[in-house]
Amino acid sequence: MGRVRRWGLAAVAGVMPAALAFTGIQVADAATSKAVAGDGVKLVSAGKNIKAERYEYGAGWTVDLDLGLNVVAGQEPIEIRATRKTYASPVVAELITKKGKVTLPRVLAPDLYTLKQFTTVTIKNTKGAVVKRYWTNFCPNAYDSVRTRPDAPAQTPYPTGCPSGNPFTLGTVWGVQAGWSAKTSDIPTHGKPFDLPPGKYSVGVTINPPYQKLLNLPAKDATVALNLTVVKESARAEARTNAHQHHGQQVSETHAEYRVPAQRPAIRKAAPGPRPDLRSLPAWGISIGKGAKNKWYVNFGATVWNAGDSPLLVDGFRRSGQDLMDAYQYFFDAQGNQVGAVQAGTMEWDPRAGHNHWHFTDFAQYNLLKSDQKQVARSGKEAFCLANTDQVDYTIPLAKWRPYNTDLETSCGEKNSVGVREVLDIGNGDTYTQDRPGQSFDVTSLPNGTYYIQVKANPVGKLSEKSTANNTSVRKIVLGGTAKKRTLAVPPVNGIKG
Repeated sequence: MGRVRRWGLAAVAGVMPAALAFTGIQVADAATSKAVAGDGVKLVSAGKNIKAERYEYGAGWTVDLDLGLNVVAGQEPIEIRATRKTYASPVVAELITKKGKVTLPRVLAPDLYTLKQFTTVTIKNTKGAVVKRYWTNFCPNAYDSVRTRPDAPAQTPYPTGCPSGNPFTLGTVWGVQAGWSAKTSDIPTHGKPFDLPPGKYSVGVTINPPYQKLLNLPAKDATVALNLTVVKESARAEARTNAHQHHGQQVSETHAEYRVPAQRPAIRKAAPGPRPDLRSLPAWGISIGKGAKNKWYVNFGATVWNAGDSPLLVDGFRRSGQDLMDAYQYFFDAQGNQVGAVQAGTMEWDPRAGHNHWHFTDFAQYNLLKSDQKQVARSGKEAFCLANTDQVDYTIPLAKWRPYNTDLETSCGEKNSVGVREVLDIGNGDTYTQDRPGQSFDVTSLPNGTYYIQVKANPVGKLSEKSTANNTSVRKIVLGGTAKKRTLAVPPVNGIKG
Protein backbone atom coordinates (compact mmCIF):
# COMPACT_ATOMS: atom_id res chain seq x y z
CA MET A 1 0.00 0.00 0.00
CA GLY A 2 1.19 3.52 0.60
CA ARG A 3 0.77 4.56 -3.03
CA VAL A 4 0.58 8.32 -3.19
CA ARG A 5 -1.50 10.63 -5.34
CA ARG A 6 -0.62 14.25 -4.88
CA TRP A 7 -0.65 17.60 -6.53
CA GLY A 8 0.97 20.87 -5.56
CA LEU A 9 -1.76 23.49 -5.99
CA ALA A 10 -2.22 26.05 -3.26
CA ALA A 11 -5.65 25.73 -1.76
CA VAL A 12 -7.32 29.08 -2.03
CA ALA A 13 -6.98 32.74 -1.85
CA GLY A 14 -7.24 36.32 -1.09
CA VAL A 15 -6.04 39.67 -2.28
CA MET A 16 -3.22 39.91 -4.81
CA PRO A 17 0.01 40.73 -2.92
CA ALA A 18 1.65 43.89 -4.15
CA ALA A 19 5.07 42.27 -3.94
CA LEU A 20 4.14 39.88 -6.74
CA ALA A 21 2.97 42.53 -9.19
CA PHE A 22 3.99 42.11 -12.83
CA THR A 23 6.11 45.24 -12.91
CA GLY A 24 9.33 44.56 -14.77
CA ILE A 25 8.48 41.10 -16.12
CA GLN A 26 9.44 41.09 -19.77
CA VAL A 27 9.47 38.61 -22.63
CA ALA A 28 12.17 39.42 -25.18
CA ASP A 29 10.55 41.22 -28.12
CA ALA A 30 12.93 39.83 -30.72
CA ALA A 31 12.50 36.24 -29.62
CA THR A 32 8.76 36.56 -29.24
CA SER A 33 8.33 37.96 -32.73
CA LYS A 34 9.98 34.83 -34.11
CA ALA A 35 8.36 32.22 -31.89
CA VAL A 36 4.73 32.49 -30.89
CA ALA A 37 2.11 29.83 -30.25
CA GLY A 38 0.15 30.67 -33.39
CA ASP A 39 -2.96 32.65 -34.25
CA GLY A 40 -6.23 31.85 -32.58
CA VAL A 41 -5.34 31.41 -28.89
CA LYS A 42 -8.29 32.61 -26.81
CA LEU A 43 -9.72 32.68 -23.31
CA VAL A 44 -13.34 31.54 -23.65
CA SER A 45 -16.27 30.95 -21.29
CA ALA A 46 -18.87 28.18 -21.29
CA GLY A 47 -21.54 30.80 -20.64
CA LYS A 48 -21.85 34.44 -19.66
CA ASN A 49 -24.17 33.95 -16.68
CA ILE A 50 -22.71 32.02 -13.73
CA LYS A 51 -24.44 30.85 -10.55
CA ALA A 52 -22.47 30.00 -7.40
CA GLU A 53 -23.61 28.58 -4.08
CA ARG A 54 -22.55 29.94 -0.73
CA TYR A 55 -21.99 27.34 1.99
CA GLU A 56 -20.59 26.92 5.48
CA TYR A 57 -16.85 26.32 5.63
CA GLY A 58 -15.37 25.77 9.06
CA ALA A 59 -16.45 28.62 11.29
CA GLY A 60 -17.45 30.84 8.38
CA TRP A 61 -18.81 30.87 4.86
CA THR A 62 -17.32 30.47 1.42
CA VAL A 63 -18.53 30.47 -2.16
CA ASP A 64 -18.28 27.52 -4.57
CA LEU A 65 -17.02 29.27 -7.69
CA ASP A 66 -16.86 27.59 -11.11
CA LEU A 67 -16.35 30.20 -13.81
CA GLY A 68 -16.24 27.70 -16.69
CA LEU A 69 -13.25 29.33 -18.40
CA ASN A 70 -10.94 27.62 -20.89
CA VAL A 71 -7.82 28.48 -22.84
CA VAL A 72 -8.24 27.34 -26.46
CA ALA A 73 -5.11 26.78 -28.54
CA GLY A 74 -4.91 28.19 -32.06
CA GLN A 75 -3.50 26.74 -35.26
CA GLU A 76 -0.62 25.05 -33.47
CA PRO A 77 -0.27 23.64 -29.95
CA ILE A 78 0.71 25.62 -26.91
CA GLU A 79 3.70 23.62 -25.69
CA ILE A 80 6.04 24.50 -22.84
CA ARG A 81 8.91 22.29 -21.67
CA ALA A 82 10.33 22.90 -18.22
CA THR A 83 13.41 21.18 -16.87
CA ARG A 84 16.41 21.50 -14.58
CA LYS A 85 19.80 19.93 -15.27
CA THR A 86 20.42 18.99 -11.64
CA TYR A 87 18.64 19.40 -8.32
CA ALA A 88 20.84 22.43 -7.68
CA SER A 89 19.93 24.04 -11.03
CA PRO A 90 17.04 26.46 -11.52
CA VAL A 91 14.05 25.46 -13.60
CA VAL A 92 14.20 26.66 -17.21
CA ALA A 93 10.90 26.75 -19.12
CA GLU A 94 10.65 27.28 -22.88
CA LEU A 95 7.71 27.84 -25.20
CA ILE A 96 8.18 25.48 -28.15
CA THR A 97 6.77 26.47 -31.55
CA LYS A 98 7.38 25.71 -35.19
CA LYS A 99 9.42 28.91 -35.48
CA GLY A 100 11.63 28.42 -32.45
CA LYS A 101 11.79 28.72 -28.68
CA VAL A 102 11.19 31.45 -26.12
CA THR A 103 12.45 31.23 -22.55
CA LEU A 104 9.83 32.18 -19.97
CA PRO A 105 10.69 34.65 -17.20
CA ARG A 106 11.59 32.59 -14.14
CA VAL A 107 8.85 34.17 -12.03
CA LEU A 108 6.24 32.55 -14.31
CA ALA A 109 7.69 29.02 -13.99
CA PRO A 110 9.87 28.84 -10.87
CA ASP A 111 8.97 25.18 -10.34
CA LEU A 112 7.68 22.19 -12.32
CA TYR A 113 4.10 22.17 -11.03
CA THR A 114 2.12 24.99 -12.69
CA LEU A 115 2.42 28.24 -14.63
CA LYS A 116 2.24 30.94 -11.99
CA GLN A 117 -0.05 33.99 -11.91
CA PHE A 118 -1.70 33.13 -15.21
CA THR A 119 -4.99 35.00 -14.80
CA THR A 120 -6.33 37.86 -12.73
CA VAL A 121 -9.92 37.52 -11.48
CA THR A 122 -11.71 40.73 -10.49
CA ILE A 123 -15.15 40.61 -8.83
CA LYS A 124 -17.25 43.77 -8.47
CA ASN A 125 -20.57 44.45 -6.77
CA THR A 126 -23.53 46.17 -8.42
CA LYS A 127 -22.06 49.56 -7.51
CA GLY A 128 -18.86 48.80 -9.43
CA ALA A 129 -16.69 48.49 -6.33
CA VAL A 130 -14.05 45.74 -6.34
CA VAL A 131 -14.88 43.20 -3.61
CA LYS A 132 -12.29 40.57 -4.53
CA ARG A 133 -9.26 40.42 -6.81
CA TYR A 134 -6.86 37.50 -7.05
CA TRP A 135 -4.56 35.51 -9.31
CA THR A 136 -4.85 31.91 -10.40
CA ASN A 137 -2.18 29.49 -11.58
CA PHE A 138 -2.63 27.35 -14.70
CA CYS A 139 -1.99 23.69 -15.50
CA PRO A 140 -2.36 23.35 -19.30
CA ASN A 141 -2.53 19.53 -19.00
CA ALA A 142 -6.25 19.53 -18.30
CA TYR A 143 -8.00 16.27 -17.42
CA ASP A 144 -11.13 17.25 -19.30
CA SER A 145 -9.42 18.73 -22.37
CA VAL A 146 -11.50 18.40 -25.55
CA ARG A 147 -11.23 19.64 -29.11
CA THR A 148 -13.19 22.78 -29.87
CA ARG A 149 -13.42 22.65 -33.65
CA PRO A 150 -14.17 19.78 -36.08
CA ASP A 151 -10.85 19.99 -37.92
CA ALA A 152 -8.68 19.84 -34.78
CA PRO A 153 -6.43 16.77 -34.36
CA ALA A 154 -8.27 13.71 -33.09
CA GLN A 155 -5.90 13.13 -30.17
CA THR A 156 -3.75 15.16 -27.81
CA PRO A 157 -0.22 13.96 -27.00
CA TYR A 158 0.11 15.99 -23.81
CA PRO A 159 0.04 14.57 -20.27
CA THR A 160 -3.11 14.45 -18.20
CA GLY A 161 -2.27 16.49 -15.15
CA CYS A 162 0.77 18.44 -14.06
CA PRO A 163 3.48 16.83 -11.90
CA SER A 164 2.66 15.86 -8.36
CA GLY A 165 4.32 17.21 -5.26
CA ASN A 166 7.40 15.02 -5.69
CA PRO A 167 10.23 17.48 -4.90
CA PHE A 168 12.72 15.59 -7.07
CA THR A 169 10.90 15.88 -10.40
CA LEU A 170 13.41 16.83 -13.10
CA GLY A 171 11.36 17.84 -16.15
CA THR A 172 7.82 18.18 -17.40
CA VAL A 173 5.84 19.15 -20.49
CA TRP A 174 2.80 21.43 -20.39
CA GLY A 175 0.61 21.52 -23.48
CA VAL A 176 -2.71 22.27 -25.13
CA GLN A 177 -3.23 20.56 -28.47
CA ALA A 178 -4.09 22.78 -31.46
CA GLY A 179 -7.82 23.48 -31.42
CA TRP A 180 -8.24 21.89 -27.98
CA SER A 181 -9.20 23.45 -24.66
CA ALA A 182 -7.71 23.51 -21.17
CA LYS A 183 -9.78 24.64 -18.20
CA THR A 184 -8.31 27.44 -16.14
CA SER A 185 -8.23 27.26 -12.37
CA ASP A 186 -10.85 28.99 -10.22
CA ILE A 187 -8.69 28.53 -7.12
CA PRO A 188 -6.86 31.67 -5.98
CA THR A 189 -3.11 31.43 -5.64
CA HIS A 190 -2.78 32.75 -2.10
CA GLY A 191 -4.79 33.02 1.08
CA LYS A 192 -7.93 31.36 2.40
CA PRO A 193 -11.39 30.53 1.02
CA PHE A 194 -13.39 33.68 0.55
CA ASP A 195 -17.03 34.56 1.00
CA LEU A 196 -19.41 36.54 -1.20
CA PRO A 197 -22.81 37.42 0.26
CA PRO A 198 -25.82 36.38 -1.86
CA GLY A 199 -26.43 38.83 -4.66
CA LYS A 200 -25.36 39.98 -8.11
CA TYR A 201 -21.78 40.57 -9.22
CA SER A 202 -19.73 41.19 -12.33
CA VAL A 203 -16.57 39.17 -12.93
CA GLY A 204 -13.68 40.04 -15.21
CA VAL A 205 -11.00 37.45 -15.94
CA THR A 206 -7.84 38.39 -17.82
CA ILE A 207 -4.81 36.40 -18.90
CA ASN A 208 -1.99 38.44 -17.43
CA PRO A 209 0.22 40.64 -19.67
CA PRO A 210 3.40 38.49 -19.69
CA TYR A 211 1.41 35.55 -21.03
CA GLN A 212 -0.41 37.75 -23.54
CA LYS A 213 2.95 38.80 -24.90
CA LEU A 214 4.39 35.30 -24.78
CA LEU A 215 1.46 33.87 -26.75
CA ASN A 216 1.03 36.90 -29.03
CA LEU A 217 -2.48 37.16 -27.65
CA PRO A 218 -4.57 40.28 -28.44
CA ALA A 219 -6.15 41.88 -25.38
CA LYS A 220 -9.65 41.21 -26.72
CA ASP A 221 -8.95 37.46 -26.76
CA ALA A 222 -7.37 37.51 -23.30
CA THR A 223 -10.36 38.83 -21.34
CA VAL A 224 -13.80 37.47 -20.47
CA ALA A 225 -16.64 39.31 -18.71
CA LEU A 226 -19.20 37.30 -16.72
CA ASN A 227 -22.35 37.91 -14.68
CA LEU A 228 -22.29 36.14 -11.32
CA THR A 229 -25.21 35.35 -9.03
CA VAL A 230 -24.41 34.03 -5.55
CA VAL A 231 -27.18 32.03 -3.86
CA LYS A 232 -27.56 30.21 -0.55
CA GLU A 233 -26.43 26.60 -0.38
CA SER A 234 -28.78 23.82 -1.44
CA ALA A 235 -26.65 20.74 -0.68
CA ARG A 236 -24.20 19.46 1.92
CA ALA A 237 -21.01 21.44 2.27
CA GLU A 238 -18.85 18.34 2.09
CA ALA A 239 -19.72 17.84 -1.56
CA ARG A 240 -18.61 21.38 -2.35
CA THR A 241 -15.40 21.07 -0.40
CA ASN A 242 -14.49 17.91 -2.24
CA ALA A 243 -14.98 19.73 -5.53
CA HIS A 244 -12.08 21.99 -4.58
CA GLN A 245 -9.67 19.15 -3.83
CA HIS A 246 -7.61 18.64 -7.01
CA HIS A 247 -5.87 15.33 -6.37
CA GLY A 248 -3.82 15.47 -9.57
CA GLN A 249 -3.93 11.78 -10.36
CA GLN A 250 -2.83 10.94 -13.86
CA VAL A 251 -5.95 9.70 -15.65
CA SER A 252 -6.03 6.39 -17.47
CA GLU A 253 -6.96 6.11 -21.12
CA THR A 254 -8.96 3.12 -22.29
CA HIS A 255 -7.32 1.30 -25.16
CA ALA A 256 -6.24 -2.18 -26.14
CA GLU A 257 -2.54 -2.14 -25.31
CA TYR A 258 -1.00 -4.08 -22.42
CA ARG A 259 -3.11 -7.20 -22.95
CA VAL A 260 -1.54 -10.27 -21.40
CA PRO A 261 -0.35 -12.96 -23.86
CA ALA A 262 -2.17 -16.27 -23.78
CA GLN A 263 0.86 -18.37 -22.84
CA ARG A 264 4.37 -18.05 -21.44
CA PRO A 265 6.88 -16.76 -23.98
CA ALA A 266 9.82 -18.75 -25.24
CA ILE A 267 12.95 -17.60 -23.45
CA ARG A 268 14.91 -15.58 -25.96
CA LYS A 269 17.36 -13.02 -24.71
CA ALA A 270 17.35 -9.97 -26.91
CA ALA A 271 20.48 -8.65 -28.57
CA PRO A 272 21.86 -5.37 -27.17
CA GLY A 273 19.36 -2.62 -27.80
CA PRO A 274 16.84 -0.40 -26.00
CA ARG A 275 16.54 -1.08 -22.28
CA PRO A 276 14.90 0.51 -19.26
CA ASP A 277 17.20 2.35 -16.86
CA LEU A 278 15.94 2.25 -13.28
CA ARG A 279 17.04 5.13 -11.07
CA SER A 280 16.23 5.87 -7.44
CA LEU A 281 15.31 9.37 -6.31
CA PRO A 282 16.34 10.46 -2.81
CA ALA A 283 13.81 9.55 -0.13
CA TRP A 284 11.38 12.41 0.48
CA GLY A 285 8.39 13.41 2.61
CA ILE A 286 10.36 12.13 5.60
CA SER A 287 8.85 12.35 9.10
CA ILE A 288 8.96 10.69 12.50
CA GLY A 289 5.91 9.42 14.37
CA LYS A 290 4.95 7.48 17.47
CA GLY A 291 3.16 4.17 17.07
CA ALA A 292 1.74 1.45 19.31
CA LYS A 293 3.66 0.40 22.41
CA ASN A 294 5.54 3.72 22.42
CA LYS A 295 7.57 2.80 19.37
CA TRP A 296 9.04 5.50 17.12
CA TYR A 297 9.02 5.14 13.32
CA VAL A 298 10.66 7.06 10.50
CA ASN A 299 8.23 7.38 7.57
CA PHE A 300 9.28 8.29 4.05
CA GLY A 301 8.35 8.27 0.38
CA ALA A 302 10.47 6.44 -2.19
CA THR A 303 10.43 6.79 -5.97
CA VAL A 304 12.07 4.59 -8.61
CA TRP A 305 11.83 5.87 -12.17
CA ASN A 306 12.71 4.79 -15.70
CA ALA A 307 15.28 6.98 -17.48
CA GLY A 308 16.02 4.49 -20.26
CA ASP A 309 15.03 4.19 -23.92
CA SER A 310 12.53 1.35 -23.44
CA PRO A 311 9.65 0.77 -21.05
CA LEU A 312 10.05 -1.75 -18.27
CA LEU A 313 7.35 -4.28 -19.16
CA VAL A 314 6.81 -7.36 -17.02
CA ASP A 315 4.09 -9.96 -17.59
CA GLY A 316 3.04 -12.45 -14.94
CA PHE A 317 1.57 -15.89 -15.73
CA ARG A 318 -0.26 -17.65 -12.92
CA ARG A 319 0.79 -21.07 -11.76
CA SER A 320 -2.16 -23.44 -11.71
CA GLY A 321 -3.94 -23.39 -8.37
CA GLN A 322 -1.41 -21.07 -6.72
CA ASP A 323 -1.29 -17.44 -5.63
CA LEU A 324 1.97 -17.10 -7.52
CA MET A 325 2.86 -16.01 -11.04
CA ASP A 326 6.01 -16.49 -13.09
CA ALA A 327 7.26 -13.08 -14.28
CA TYR A 328 8.89 -12.34 -17.63
CA GLN A 329 10.56 -9.14 -18.79
CA TYR A 330 10.07 -8.26 -22.48
CA PHE A 331 12.47 -6.43 -24.80
CA PHE A 332 11.78 -4.23 -27.81
CA ASP A 333 13.80 -2.83 -30.70
CA ALA A 334 14.03 0.84 -31.64
CA GLN A 335 10.80 0.53 -33.67
CA GLY A 336 8.89 -0.89 -30.70
CA ASN A 337 8.79 -4.48 -31.96
CA GLN A 338 9.00 -7.20 -29.35
CA VAL A 339 12.32 -9.02 -29.81
CA GLY A 340 12.88 -11.09 -26.69
CA ALA A 341 11.86 -12.13 -23.19
CA VAL A 342 13.60 -13.52 -20.12
CA GLN A 343 12.38 -14.82 -16.77
CA ALA A 344 12.42 -12.13 -14.09
CA GLY A 345 11.33 -13.75 -10.85
CA THR A 346 7.76 -13.97 -9.65
CA MET A 347 4.61 -12.05 -8.78
CA GLU A 348 2.72 -12.89 -5.59
CA TRP A 349 -0.82 -12.21 -4.42
CA ASP A 350 -0.98 -9.92 -1.37
CA PRO A 351 -4.26 -10.54 0.50
CA ARG A 352 -3.73 -7.92 3.21
CA ALA A 353 -6.24 -5.15 3.74
CA GLY A 354 -5.30 -2.15 1.62
CA HIS A 355 -3.46 -4.34 -0.87
CA ASN A 356 -5.47 -7.15 -2.47
CA HIS A 357 -3.44 -7.14 -5.67
CA TRP A 358 -0.44 -8.75 -7.33
CA HIS A 359 3.08 -7.64 -6.42
CA PHE A 360 6.21 -8.03 -8.52
CA THR A 361 8.93 -9.23 -6.16
CA ASP A 362 12.34 -7.66 -5.65
CA PHE A 363 11.67 -4.43 -7.53
CA ALA A 364 13.17 -2.22 -4.83
CA GLN A 365 14.65 -2.37 -1.35
CA TYR A 366 14.76 0.26 1.41
CA ASN A 367 17.45 0.23 4.10
CA LEU A 368 18.41 2.46 7.01
CA LEU A 369 22.17 2.86 7.23
CA LYS A 370 24.39 4.14 10.04
CA SER A 371 26.79 7.00 9.43
CA ASP A 372 29.40 4.42 8.36
CA GLN A 373 26.88 3.19 5.71
CA LYS A 374 26.29 -0.15 7.50
CA GLN A 375 22.70 -1.38 7.60
CA VAL A 376 20.77 -1.10 10.87
CA ALA A 377 17.20 -1.61 9.62
CA ARG A 378 15.38 -2.82 6.54
CA SER A 379 11.87 -2.08 5.31
CA GLY A 380 9.51 -5.03 5.10
CA LYS A 381 8.25 -3.65 1.79
CA GLU A 382 10.07 -5.30 -1.12
CA ALA A 383 7.29 -6.43 -3.46
CA PHE A 384 5.49 -3.86 -5.59
CA CYS A 385 2.72 -3.34 -8.09
CA LEU A 386 4.32 -1.16 -10.76
CA ALA A 387 2.40 1.94 -11.82
CA ASN A 388 3.27 5.29 -13.37
CA THR A 389 2.36 7.49 -10.41
CA ASP A 390 4.80 10.38 -10.99
CA GLN A 391 6.07 12.49 -13.85
CA VAL A 392 9.79 12.54 -13.12
CA ASP A 393 11.24 13.78 -16.41
CA TYR A 394 9.01 14.19 -19.46
CA THR A 395 11.68 16.12 -21.34
CA ILE A 396 13.95 13.12 -21.97
CA PRO A 397 13.76 11.37 -25.38
CA LEU A 398 10.85 8.92 -25.81
CA ALA A 399 9.17 9.91 -22.53
CA LYS A 400 5.61 8.55 -22.32
CA TRP A 401 3.44 11.59 -21.63
CA ARG A 402 0.13 9.75 -21.37
CA PRO A 403 0.84 6.41 -19.67
CA TYR A 404 -1.94 3.89 -19.35
CA ASN A 405 -1.39 2.19 -16.00
CA THR A 406 -1.32 5.06 -13.54
CA ASP A 407 -2.88 3.53 -10.45
CA LEU A 408 -3.53 0.28 -8.63
CA GLU A 409 -6.79 -0.34 -10.48
CA THR A 410 -5.18 -0.31 -13.94
CA SER A 411 -2.12 -2.41 -13.29
CA CYS A 412 -2.32 -4.79 -10.34
CA GLY A 413 -4.89 -7.41 -11.26
CA GLU A 414 -7.52 -9.17 -9.17
CA LYS A 415 -7.68 -12.31 -7.06
CA ASN A 416 -8.93 -14.38 -9.99
CA SER A 417 -6.52 -12.94 -12.58
CA VAL A 418 -4.69 -15.54 -14.68
CA GLY A 419 -2.14 -12.98 -15.81
CA VAL A 420 -0.99 -9.45 -15.03
CA ARG A 421 0.98 -6.85 -16.97
CA GLU A 422 2.93 -4.23 -15.02
CA VAL A 423 4.71 -1.37 -16.79
CA LEU A 424 6.99 1.50 -15.82
CA ASP A 425 7.11 3.84 -18.80
CA ILE A 426 9.98 6.08 -19.89
CA GLY A 427 10.17 9.32 -17.89
CA ASN A 428 7.75 8.03 -15.26
CA GLY A 429 8.28 7.05 -11.65
CA ASP A 430 6.60 4.71 -9.19
CA THR A 431 6.23 6.12 -5.67
CA TYR A 432 5.35 4.34 -2.46
CA THR A 433 5.09 5.93 0.96
CA GLN A 434 6.48 3.87 3.81
CA ASP A 435 4.27 4.88 6.71
CA ARG A 436 3.18 1.59 8.22
CA PRO A 437 4.90 -0.51 10.90
CA GLY A 438 6.85 -3.17 9.04
CA GLN A 439 7.50 -0.79 6.14
CA SER A 440 8.72 2.32 7.93
CA PHE A 441 11.88 2.08 10.02
CA ASP A 442 11.57 1.30 13.73
CA VAL A 443 14.08 3.66 15.37
CA THR A 444 12.91 3.24 18.96
CA SER A 445 16.15 1.68 20.17
CA LEU A 446 18.54 3.53 17.88
CA PRO A 447 20.84 6.12 19.49
CA ASN A 448 20.77 9.73 18.41
CA GLY A 449 22.98 10.54 15.47
CA THR A 450 23.32 10.59 11.69
CA TYR A 451 21.69 7.93 9.49
CA TYR A 452 20.93 7.46 5.81
CA ILE A 453 17.80 6.20 4.07
CA GLN A 454 18.90 4.04 1.16
CA VAL A 455 16.56 3.44 -1.80
CA LYS A 456 17.80 0.66 -4.06
CA ALA A 457 16.14 -0.36 -7.34
CA ASN A 458 16.44 -3.88 -8.79
CA PRO A 459 18.34 -5.02 -5.66
CA VAL A 460 19.12 -8.60 -6.75
CA GLY A 461 19.47 -7.93 -10.48
CA LYS A 462 16.41 -9.82 -11.69
CA LEU A 463 15.68 -7.13 -14.28
CA SER A 464 17.79 -6.30 -17.33
CA GLU A 465 18.55 -2.59 -17.70
CA LYS A 466 21.03 -0.20 -19.32
CA SER A 467 22.98 0.47 -16.13
CA THR A 468 22.90 -0.55 -12.49
CA ALA A 469 25.35 2.16 -11.44
CA ASN A 470 22.52 4.63 -10.75
CA ASN A 471 20.13 2.27 -8.93
CA THR A 472 20.87 3.48 -5.41
CA SER A 473 20.29 6.79 -3.63
CA VAL A 474 20.86 7.78 -0.01
CA ARG A 475 19.29 10.59 2.02
CA LYS A 476 20.79 11.87 5.24
CA ILE A 477 18.67 12.17 8.39
CA VAL A 478 19.58 13.08 11.97
CA LEU A 479 17.82 11.47 14.94
CA GLY A 480 17.66 13.36 18.23
CA GLY A 481 15.52 13.94 21.29
CA THR A 482 14.71 11.55 24.11
CA ALA A 483 12.98 8.20 24.46
CA LYS A 484 9.74 10.03 25.21
CA LYS A 485 10.10 12.54 22.41
CA ARG A 486 12.29 11.61 19.45
CA THR A 487 13.14 14.33 16.93
CA LEU A 488 14.17 14.20 13.30
CA ALA A 489 16.11 16.63 11.12
CA VAL A 490 16.32 16.17 7.34
CA PRO A 491 19.03 18.26 5.64
CA PRO A 492 18.10 19.49 2.13
CA VAL A 493 19.53 17.98 -1.04
CA ASN A 494 21.01 20.79 -3.14
CA GLY A 495 18.53 23.18 -1.56
CA ILE A 496 15.52 20.85 -1.94
CA LYS A 497 13.83 20.41 1.43
CA GLY A 498 11.15 17.90 0.48
